[in-house]
Amino acid sequence: MKKKTNSGLKIICLNRKASFNYFFEDIYEAGIILKGSEIKSVRNGKVNIADSYAIERDGELFLINSHISSYKQASILNHNPIDERKLLLKKKEINKLIGKMQREGFTLIPIRMYFKKGKAKIEIAVAKGKKQYDKRQAIKRKDWNRDKARYFRKSS
Repeated sequence: MKKKTNSGLKIICLNRKASFNYFFEDIYEAGIILKGSEIKSVRNGKVNIADSYAIERDGELFLINSHISSYKQASILNHNPIDERKLLLKKKEINKLIGKMQREGFTLIPIRMYFKKGKAKIEIAVAKGKKQYDKRQAIKRKDWNRDKARYFRKSS
């Protein structure tokens, strides 16, 4: 799913389930370390971050459960599609995120992946999970807005 915006960002993939399942508190932009065959697949748009999340290990952040499909032309030098990928942030930002994850029960969820000036970037949200009743409220609000738009269309 490639989409070009006016701000010079080329969006590769979106995590649409994230806003339905989580409340976002902060959003950070992080770089991501990719191998050669991985970046080729990313440029082709063969990425899925729907069920992925970030964890802390040894003072660094890693993206877990993201799927980057194998690149067919890479043959024997191909990568593992569901490998862990290191996220690049400043040390101060990493410490702040680790503190929120440990003390306040937040999790790190990728929202979207895109190219910015030729570099692959990923947006990470500090998020707290929604309860079932919060999801029901979101569904009701969406249905009401759809019905309201339908009524206005019919009346005019």
